[in-house]
This record gives sequence, C-alpha cells and structure tokens, in this order.
Amino acid sequence: MNVNWNDPGFEGFAKKSPFTARNVSRAKKERKPIKSPGARIAVNLAVTLVFAAVYYYLALPVINLKSGSFYVFVILLCIVYSFTAMLTAGAAGQGEGYFTYVKKRCRIPLFISAGLVLIAIVGGLVGWQLFRAGDYRELLKVESGDFAAEVKEISFDQIPMLDADSARKLGNRKLGELSDMVSQFEVADDYTQINFRGRPVRVTPLRYGDIIKWFNNRGNGLPAYLIIDMVTQNVEVVRLDQGIRYTTAEHFSRNLNRHLRFHYPTYMFDTPAFEIDEQGNPYWVCPRIDKTIGLFGGEDIVGAVLVNAVTGQCTYYDVKDVPQWVDHVYTADLILQQYDYHGKYVNGFFNSLFGQRDVTVTTDGYNYLAVGDDVYMYTGITSVVSDESNVGFILSNQRTKETRFYICAGAEEFSSMESAQGQVQQMEYVATFPLLLNIADQPTYFMALKDAAGLVKMYAMVNVSQYQIVATGGTVADCQANYRKMLENNHLIDPDDPAVRPVEATETVTGVVTEIRSAVMDGNTWYYVKLDSFDGWFNGSAANVPNLVLLNVGDQVRIKYSPTADTLYQPISTLEVAIPVPTDPTLATG
Repeated sequence: MNVNWNDPGFEGFAKKSPFTARNVSRAKKERKPIKSPGARIAVNLAVTLVFAAVYYYLALPVINLKSGSFYVFVILLCIVYSFTAMLTAGAAGQGEGYFTYVKKRCRIPLFISAGLVLIAIVGGLVGWQLFRAGDYRELLKVESGDFAAEVKEISFDQIPMLDADSARKLGNRKLGELSDMVSQFEVADDYTQINFRGRPVRVTPLRYGDIIKWFNNRGNGLPAYLIIDMVTQNVEVVRLDQGIRYTTAEHFSRNLNRHLRFHYPTYMFDTPAFEIDEQGNPYWVCPRIDKTIGLFGGEDIVGAVLVNAVTGQCTYYDVKDVPQWVDHVYTADLILQQYDYHGKYVNGFFNSLFGQRDVTVTTDGYNYLAVGDDVYMYTGITSVVSDESNVGFILSNQRTKETRFYICAGAEEFSSMESAQGQVQQMEYVATFPLLLNIADQPTYFMALKDAAGLVKMYAMVNVSQYQIVATGGTVADCQANYRKMLENNHLIDPDDPAVRPVEATETVTGVVTEIRSAVMDGNTWYYVKLDSFDGWFNGSAANVPNLVLLNVGDQVRIKYSPTADTLYQPISTLEVAIPVPTDPTLATG
C-alpha cells in the first residue's frame, strides 16, 4: 500500500510525531546564555587565565615583542577569550557564527590581535636585510691577524685529540664501570669543550635513565659529572657532596629552561652550555639574546645568566663582565651566522645576489682551539662559489667574540680529510673534522683516523696551503715528527731555525739500560727500552730516534719525553747515550 504522507489526514500526526525534524531539534538541550554581563566577563577571563597559566608553564613563551613566541601566546589568548565569550553568551545556540560574533562583541581581543600582527609586519620590514645590509655586516667586527705570531705552537702532549664522538664512547664506557650509577643514570649528551686549569677538557653532567628513576633519585639530585681530558683521554668522575638539581633534562620546576623563564620572563636565551669553574663547581652558562636590528633581525648576545647547577642560584652578567673562567658565551652557530652576514654584504645587498664581488662565506663545519685561557671557534672561509678551497680562516673567542681573519689560501677542511684518508685508503679509516694547529709556523690541519668501530687508530697532519703534504703516525709524536720531516723536504721550514724547532719535552730521566726489545710495525722498526730508574718502558721508532739502533744493555742514557696517561709506555723525544769515562789513565790521555 502506498502512503501519501502529504495527505491532509496525516497533518496532525506529523505535528505530533516525536520523529519530525522540528521535534528532534527541540529535543536537543539548548545552551542557555549567562544573563549577567559581569558574570560572563568573569567566566571568560577565568577560562582565559587558566589556559594562559597552563600554556605558559608548558610552552614557556617570552614576554617580549622581539620574540615570535609572544605573538603566538597573546593571539591564542584572544582566540580563547573570544570563543569562551561566544559560548557564555549563547551565540552558538542563536545561530550566530564565530567570526560574526567576534567582530560584533569581542572588539578588544580582535584589535589586540590585529595590532600585534601589524607590529610584527612593520618590525620585520624595518629589520629587513634589503634595507639594513650594512647593519648586518657590522654585527661581527673582523680584524686581520698573524697566525704564526698569535697562535703559539704547542707540544704534542698538549694537542687535544679527542672529538665529541670519541668523548661519548669514553663517557659511556666509564659510566658502565660504576655499579652504583649505571642502573639509574645515563651520561648527558653535552660534552662541552672548555679550558680547565690549563687543560683542554670536555665536561658533561649525568641524567636520569627515565621518569621512574627520576622519581626514585630526584631527592638527592644527580650525583656526579664527567671530565674527559682531550689529550690523555682520561675520564674522571667527579662526585658531588650535593647533587645537581637543575639540568635541561630535569622535569617540572627544576627544568633549567623553566627555571630561567620564571626568573627572567622577558629574556630570550640561546642554548645553555654546561661548564665548571676553576674549583670544579658545576654551572650552566645561559647566553641572553637580543634582536638589534628592527624587531626580529640582528640576533646577538648581550649578556649571560650563570645558573649554579646544584642550588639553582642565578646571576646575570653583561657580556663584558662575564667571569674569566667562562668559555662559552657566544655560540658557534651565532658566530657562523654573523660572519656570513659580514662576508655576504661586504659590498651591499644586491652585490650578494648579482656579481658577488669579494663575497665570502664560512665552510661547512667548525672546531675549537684552546688559545691561552680561552676557547676559540675555528672555521674556514671560502668564496661564495664553492671551489673546494679556502681563502683563509677565522678564529673567534667564544667569550668575547673577538674575531680575527687569517689569510691562507689552501684546501678546505673536507678536502684535507679526503687527502688524509687517501694516505691510508687500504685500511678504510675515516678522518675526524680537523683541528687547526700551528706546527713550525705553518697552519696545519690535525685529525684522528678512525676505524669502522669508531676507534682511533692513527693521526694525520695536512698542510693547509699545500694539502698534498700529508703525514701520518701511530702516535701524535710520530705524526708530528713525520710532518716536520716533510716540511723540511719541501723547503717550507729550515731545521736550523730556532723559531720553528718543536716544543721540547719537559721530563728527563737518566739511567742504565736493563732491557731492549724491538718490533717492525708499518714498515718502521720500533724499540722498547727499560731503565733501572724507571718503572715503565720507553718506546720510539728508528726513523724518529736513529741512535736507538746503537743502544746496548748496560749503556748509561738520558731520555727526554713528554708524559702521557699511558702508564706502560712513554714516547721518546730525544735519546743521549753517555759514554763512560775510562778509568785507565793511559787510555784517558790517549
């Protein structure tokens, strides 16, 4: 049977039916508005403030017009307030759209949002590189320098041979030896390179293994930090009377970033660096950023907050007043960015795009060099058209940002790494990113050669200006000796010139030879000598110490060496064989 529901006889039924669209609509619970305007505003503000507190605690926005996070924070609050106001006024139930309601009844949040967007646009345009290229170029003052005069040569026992990857392996291995820590803690991935009591070292704190281990140990804090000597590769675990409670891996109020934000709500910070002072107290060095060109351009460091990692005490210093022991105020990434501005805009903005006359940029990668009591960042400088060669390099003090440019045309870093790898290609070793050293007044790339397991097997030195001059060695001393011979053979140095003689070893021992052993390694004969006056052994190759081949048991000798962390073998720098004075007068007079 066909039913016509439009028949007038069904009109009353349709009106009474609970299934009609009209009654279904009525069945929905209508949202009733809050009638009192004051109550509505109070509810709107309360919801907005709760959202603001939660968002501020989690996202940590900066209360500063020069930070993009501030604009996001305020605009989000305006959106939350407007949406809450629409709900409390019943606008949704009245069929009024969100944007229509906001435009009519939430003008203040709308004006605030529009005003912030306008400020951001104008502030960005004022600091646009097109208009302010000269100001960007002046962010970094670069002076010319004399490498041989300003960067002193160091002895091989002071060359930092440990890169970050090797430091991580040593740190994790050391922690694995500590039964009371290994189950609860991990080594943090900081490994900041600093100068500590005149030695280049890397330092890093511990961190909790997971959130459960944090709950179990948070009362005492992190019990220690690690010091890794970059020369001897010795790892020292420094245990603390009071544990470290403030780190970047902490939770809640002890998280370093949250701790800083609550103390300095208007400050913008760069990446914190873990350091220790000369007494071994752990600190976080937190560089303060400012935007010096327009609202968002010309990023620079204007100061630093030192946070005691144990107590959380914060002390702010202007950049010129930062204590001498601090090594990392200006980050490497910031210095690289500022030099790129300096090199790009040397002849204005448009020249950086068209023509590119005299335009230079930094190469990929950087390393650190200890000079005096400070740490300098090193990177090569090349033309904007990459040609695998450098026009020079810069050294920039990471505490003061004092930057010097050294003219030295030669290979860029990755070309030198390939050159070093080519010397031992049959072994398939991989070179680390090079360190820049002064060897006999020659700028020299120094790098370690690692096997597939990441273990250091050899060392290499490559001349910067003539990167076909490559020397390798099983020890740093051998590598340096081989490199000097190559410099002599290529007439780059005069061996009789006292200015280019190697830094002499500082330790001397005299005694009688009690035992001699020898072995051939990599085509060189190595001798191992034991004296009656020394517990360990001395070793050296015949190529570097020729009179070793003439040595006999019973000879009186004087050995100069540079002490290393190896308690079994010490490398010989020089060997003097003392000839006994004859006791027969007739022989003595000849």
